[in-house]
Amino acid sequence: VPPVAPRTQVAEPPVPEEGAPYVELADLQQCAGLALGSPTRFGNMAAPLKYFLDTTGALWAQGALVGKPAAVFTSTASLHGGQETTLTSMMTPLLHHGMLILGLPYTLPEVNHTASGGTPYGASHWAGPSDDKPLTDDERNLCMALGKRLAETALKLAA
Repeated sequence: VPPVAPRTQVAEPPVPEEGAPYVELADLQQCAGLALGSPTRFGNMAAPLKYFLDTTGALWAQGALVGKPAAVFTSTASLHGGQETTLTSMMTPLLHHGMLILGLPYTLPEVNHTASGGTPYGASHWAGPSDDKPLTDDERNLCMALGKRLAETALKLAA
């Protein structure tokens, strides 16, 4: 494969003029808990997220994220499009940072009978090739359960 360009340049303004702002390293330092999401790209997180996580080396060296709870979520175009491998690809850098990874336990009924998205590794959604499939009740419930676990864990750790 061709080598990656050694110099990277910002292709767009650091913060968009409209819409949600981009995350910055300081946001990771300040958060009590992290919910990290990405669409699936061939069973992996999308390149922009990987690039951002690759810039967190200084935080890793400082141990800035050690002990913080984290959860991951994804969506795929196809039913067997790599939801679980994408979720674990996002977990790996978080584990290197010493974060506490939260998943979805099998005590949640939806994990046992979902027909689309949702795994013990995290919340997921089968969006379809045209991104036209709405969230199922199971997917929605699992997303809510994961967010609740993350918030409750962050509060317990802060107490």
